[in-house]
Amino acid sequence: MSKSENKGGAVSTENKKSLSQRIYVNRGFYVMFLPVFIFVLLIYYWPMLGVRYSFYSYKLRDIHWVGLDNFKKLLSEKEFWVAFKNTLEISVVKLLLNTFVAVIISIFLNEMVSMFCKKFVQTIIYLPHFMSYAVVAAIFTLFLSTSSTGFVNETLKSWGLINQSIDFLHSKTMWRPIFYLINLWKETGWGTVIFFATLSGINPELYEAASIDGATRLQKIRYVTFPALSNTIIIVLILNLAKVLNIFEPVFVLYNSRVLEVSDVVSTYVYRKTFLTAVPDYGYTTAVGLFKSLVGCVLMLGSNIASKKVRGRGIL
Repeated sequence: MSKSENKGGAVSTENKKSLSQRIYVNRGFYVMFLPVFIFVLLIYYWPMLGVRYSFYSYKLRDIHWVGLDNFKKLLSEKEFWVAFKNTLEISVVKLLLNTFVAVIISIFLNEMVSMFCKKFVQTIIYLPHFMSYAVVAAIFTLFLSTSSTGFVNETLKSWGLINQSIDFLHSKTMWRPIFYLINLWKETGWGTVIFFATLSGINPELYEAASIDGATRLQKIRYVTFPALSNTIIIVLILNLAKVLNIFEPVFVLYNSRVLEVSDVVSTYVYRKTFLTAVPDYGYTTAVGLFKSLVGCVLMLGSNIASKKVRGRGIL
């Protein structure tokens, strides 16, 4: 009897065993998996039971069923829709800007001849990613301060460009541009890692063939580099689209009461309604969180459909 026949016979015998027998035979693997399974249940699934409170009025010890009243209040709350609109605008612009700048920088890095310069620049732009947003906010608050220690205002004054200090982080017109610039400074380096890895995988023979055909450097970027990056760019955009409503920490450490109209997002709205209210209604804030999760689920499914259209396969 051949080895393949022996192997086939063993597989057939294994399949004939009942589920309980197979679990007993592989009990060692199940024991090793058990702690992970318990961890997932406790961390990811047990808190989901709290979703039921979105149908309750939960104020301190006053807990009673209200059905869909929290959602009716949510849909009629102007303050919530301002936060929802801000969330979409800030997240989408942030996503597009970060992706665009990361692609451009990745291409420039790829065009560098000196390996030392390439690694040095990549390290410098990558380091801010490891700083917490609290530290980043403190640094830029100091730089943009209206006091004599504010580097930006003092520099602009010394150049004669302004007469009075500009309160960047308390101005409705300036807050968002400053926010986008801070996020570019912090997160662009992380984005370049993905795109630079794609560029490193491009076959050098494509560039050699383009050189033989007389292509200039810009033409190589246009006809070789960009087509190779296009699929990665689309995947990054699709994957991040499903997370646009989850923005919190970058906004929370930089916003203030004077710019709530342009900076308040859904997560900070929930935070204020939960922790900065004398008698918070936990049922209402749970309903807001559930609504956000449902919208995120719709975006995820939409991203999956878009991925199937573009890549031929989904992300789920």
